Amino acid sequence: MKKTLCKILSLIVLILISFNLVACKDDRVAITVYNWGDYIDESVISEFEKEYDIKVIYEQFATNEEMYVKLKNSPGAYDVAIPSEYMIVKMINEDLLEEIDMSNVPNFEYIDDKFKDLDFDPHNKYSIPYMWGTVGVVYNKSLIDDEIVNWSDLWDSKYEDQILMLNSQRDSIGVALKKLGYSLNEKDSAKLQEAKEQLVIQKPLVRAYVGDEVKDMIIEEEAAIAVVWSGDAIIMMGNNEDLDYVVPMEGSNVWFDNMVIPKGTKHKKEAELFINFMNRPDIAKRNVDYIGYSTPNKKAFELLDEDMKNNKAAYPEESVLDRCEIFLDLGERVKEYDKIWTDIMGE
Repeated sequence: MKKTLCKILSLIVLILISFNLVACKDDRVAITVYNWGDYIDESVISEFEKEYDIKVIYEQFATNEEMYVKLKNSPGAYDVAIPSEYMIVKMINEDLLEEIDMSNVPNFEYIDDKFKDLDFDPHNKYSIPYMWGTVGVVYNKSLIDDEIVNWSDLWDSKYEDQILMLNSQRDSIGVALKKLGYSLNEKDSAKLQEAKEQLVIQKPLVRAYVGDEVKDMIIEEEAAIAVVWSGDAIIMMGNNEDLDYVVPMEGSNVWFDNMVIPKGTKHKKEAELFINFMNRPDIAKRNVDYIGYSTPNKKAFELLDEDMKNNKAAYPEESVLDRCEIFLDLGERVKEYDKIWTDIMGE
């Protein structure tokens, strides 16, 4: 009986110890990170959790607009987010971001100077560069006879049911605007209506309006042509040797995604620790290897293999970048873009 009682007591002690260990883990500080889909090597998150004993709750969004609505309507719910430049301007203007204490982000020194102090956040008070790239066209040379050179090629009826457009209003409306010779940041209503008419004309040729699934669809040759972000194109080309990527002659978007701290965070220092960790050269390099986008981190760039350093899709020549624009905050005019996109999707 004593032996049985001892065994029971020992089992109870073990259960209590196990419960306490789990409880300790549950008591860790937790930060919530809000990022684009498929936009980080998730093993990096596990390494951060292990190294700093901080739990990361990781959520994903598909568009800047989706991210903005979530942050605006959920103050204090997120600790780190990764929006694009034009959305950062909007969020700064609406007091939705915390100023970053640079003394807690010493790895900022590794960011190339040409990616610092950009117009959307002079002095980097609110944001730290994460990735950058262009918007262009990836196409399958074995499925179509001609090279894609201009945006107008995506309106050619011979490519019916072979075209994938981004399910993103700024990007897809931007394609139509550049086809017409207008700015990506057009605010003139007449010109915006012209862009809408172009997208309505194009829609019967479009197989689908897509997000992250575009990579598999192009790799597996479900379509021949897609408007994509450059990093996705690099991943696709690495998995299908028949693919090529081009920034059309009319010009396109050069974009910058930065890490920010949403207003109301309860874990600002931990958020800054995460941002600093993400800018550690070896960590930044691992993210580049995984997602294929271009790094603003000069030390991480030095760690890349020569093929990637010389990849023109990832690191285009200045002549290509010279014909590209940065998206700007549209202010109240964004409502017109919303209406145009809703109408196009409803056609």
